[in-house]
Amino acid sequence: MIHEARRAPRRQVADSVPVVDVMTDEIVGHLGNLSESGMLLLASSPLLEDALYQLRFHLGGRGAAPIMVGVHLLWSGAANTPGQAWCGFRFLTVSDEQRGLIRDWVGEDAAAR
Repeated sequence: MIHEARRAPRRQVADSVPVVDVMTDEIVGHLGNLSESGMLLLASSPLLEDALYQLRFHLGGRGAAPIMVGVHLLWSGAANTPGQAWCGFRFLTVSDEQRGLIRDWVGEDAAAR
């Protein structure tokens, strides 16, 4: 059994969930995993370590309200595909309501096991 050392449980994202930079309105990558305190992004655009970003993504279908988060890029590393990178973010700003939606979404995966 593998012991999870992270403070908040994470859920792998099975579907393609595009993540948009709110300032440029462009897709910067796709979610890899998500917790109520941060996320892993497979970036398809260059992002700067230690920078702050305002990002938007949807956890439900197209009709679902977008999740808006202010994030700090903690680390990045090259992915296997040229031009892509794995990026680890921590959430700086997220509304209580949206944090609850993320918590519930992550919890659905744990409950299914």
